[in-house]
Amino acid sequence: MILTKSLSKFLIKAIIITVSFAVIASCGIYKKTDARKVPVRGIDRAEKNIQEGKGFRLLDTARNRNTGVFDFATSNPMWRATIELLDFVPFSNVDYSGGIIITDWYYDTEETSDSFKITVKFLSNEIRSDGLNVLVHSKICDEVNKCKISKLDTKLSEEIKVAILKKAKKIQEEMPNPNSDYKINF
Repeated sequence: MILTKSLSKFLIKAIIITVSFAVIASCGIYKKTDARKVPVRGIDRAEKNIQEGKGFRLLDTARNRNTGVFDFATSNPMWRATIELLDFVPFSNVDYSGGIIITDWYYDTEETSDSFKITVKFLSNEIRSDGLNVLVHSKICDEVNKCKISKLDTKLSEEIKVAILKKAKKIQEEMPNPNSDYKINF
């Protein structure tokens, strides 16, 4: 009797495993491939999977060679120009891979309760007027520290944008080996 209970539990588990495997295999997870189309070497298979978007590489330094994609912000004139022009104010968020620089709130003088925050969004690596978006926000606080934040629609954001583009053009001209990906289009 004890032997038959353990045998029946084993059979139930075996049936559940078999049915689970059949369900998984029929869901399309397993895909038949033609052996003639699959590279023999593992490195070649990995490269094919990467090209088809089926995988990823860790610590891959050879992938971006000769593609115009840079790992360092110092090779991007627009980025460098923005950092140099906004160096008078502390940054609250700087993300090169995300293409954004946000300054901290900046008080022009200690006597006023008005402060400003500048946000620069990079839309392109090229030095172009539509490759950059500059936003300026204002914060006005009263005596009780009730603050109102609003986006400024003044010429200040356009002036900052033009200053960044001019500085980026100057930086690009001073670079010893300018990259062909950075085109000046005003």
